[in-house]
Amino acid sequence: MRTDERTAPARTGSTSRRVFLRHVLACVLGIVLLYPLLWMLSSSVKPDRLIFSDTGLWPSEFDFSHYVDGWVALDFPFGLYMVNSLIIVVLSIIGNVLSCGMAAFAFARLRFPGRRTFFAVMLGTLMLPAHVLLVPQYVIFSNLGWLNTYLPLVVPAFLASNAFFIFLMVQFMRALPKELDDAARIDGCGSYRTFLYVISPLCVPAFATTAIFTFIWTWNEFFSPLLYLTDPELYTVPLALRQFMNAEGLSSWGQIFAMSTLSLAPVVGFFIAGQKYLVDGIATTGIK
Repeated sequence: MRTDERTAPARTGSTSRRVFLRHVLACVLGIVLLYPLLWMLSSSVKPDRLIFSDTGLWPSEFDFSHYVDGWVALDFPFGLYMVNSLIIVVLSIIGNVLSCGMAAFAFARLRFPGRRTFFAVMLGTLMLPAHVLLVPQYVIFSNLGWLNTYLPLVVPAFLASNAFFIFLMVQFMRALPKELDDAARIDGCGSYRTFLYVISPLCVPAFATTAIFTFIWTWNEFFSPLLYLTDPELYTVPLALRQFMNAEGLSSWGQIFAMSTLSLAPVVGFFIAGQKYLVDGIATTGIK
């Protein structure tokens, strides 16, 4: 028997042990990361007096009234705030996918003077702190009369203002064969039809990745709605959760944990639904 044949089972066993240890480590890290979420879910069904005294994940006493009381505890039903957030999220997703997709197509597939310079400037905006743009943006939106409306939160998404998404899509589109553009041009397609009928169907993973990140970031955004919205009827979910704070602190820990759990449900559901596309979009970005 040759030496490599005798050592093959040993190598296979060593590889299996390493894979097993990696899975165990991943499970342990997953439990550690999920513990705060599980603790919040457990606390949402505990009486207020047991939230911090009963530290176990399984409640010794259940109280589901926090969900009912928290839903109607504010000036408006909590469902209204979720609808407000959903409106902003849906419009932001549509805006980012369309505008960033077209901008990425121009950088990745078209040839025009100054393309490299514009792309470098666009990447440079990633290094600008958001707080630097805060005052100029507020002045512009104030002069336009957009304060206390959803326009400051939605319109920038339709102007390809997110350089991260543009860069993500550019890297994805550059991996597509150039022959697709030539074939579309031979068939009589211009730039718009090439983007719409040829490139866009192949960029579904990149578009889905953009949609998922936009959903998570926009749904959890607190500062921008706080800055531009003053009417409580227009508040989003993060602002609504802040309303549970009173002058003396939290009015009810159980209610805010219950509403926080409900507010996470759309994010988790959207992420699970688009997880396959998210992995494909990130894994294939930049691969030639």
